[in-house]
Amino acid sequence: MKEQLTGKTAIVTGASSGIGTAIAKELIKEGANVILAARNEKRLAEIAAEIDCKERTLYLKTDITNQKDVNNLAQYAKESFGAVDIYVNNAGVMGSSSIVNGDVDDWEQMIDINIKGILYGIHSVLPDMLEKKNGHIINMASDSGFEVTKRLTVYCGTKFAVRAISTGLEKELAQTGVRVSNISPGMVETPLSSKSPFENDRKKLEPKDIARAVIYAVTQPDYVNVNEITVRPI
Repeated sequence: MKEQLTGKTAIVTGASSGIGTAIAKELIKEGANVILAARNEKRLAEIAAEIDCKERTLYLKTDITNQKDVNNLAQYAKESFGAVDIYVNNAGVMGSSSIVNGDVDDWEQMIDINIKGILYGIHSVLPDMLEKKNGHIINMASDSGFEVTKRLTVYCGTKFAVRAISTGLEKELAQTGVRVSNISPGMVETPLSSKSPFENDRKKLEPKDIARAVIYAVTQPDYVNVNEITVRPI
């Protein structure tokens, strides 16, 4: 089968586990150059070794709540492979989300990672994408961005924000050649969800299920913009 992304370069944030790792591996399979980004450098090195495609897999320790770090990540990708064609805003966190019995530190962390981190990522690559009139930004939201659940009020708020950012950005970028896709997973079997006592009565999604949605979006013809994909367990 022909690799569909040969010559393309992708950045994947939150690549040290779960969905991010699966996305990176699927992008490599499709021929892309991939830069793995996360705070856990040791884990990034292990994943790069697992992929075993040294000429097309790099990694950089990155704190997406730090704009300088995010800008350095984009610059590193440009210096290594020439351009960034795909930016996957995957990093996210779910903390204490109740307002009544809320933990302000957790709220701030969710806002910094789930909202500001995504904006920093977009800002770091968008000027170059606009200049070359080509590029694809993938924002990872959640089905919690469609409906608020009592125990996840603040988390849902951040994911509603991700969907709003994706929708607005798609309108801003109309006819520029730069595409935006918002992907909203349901419960996925990851280190985070395995600690959850909820939804144990049905099979959770696998990280690869979400990775396949990313591949679907980024391999469409240039004139096709897949704006929204929601993937839920049966």
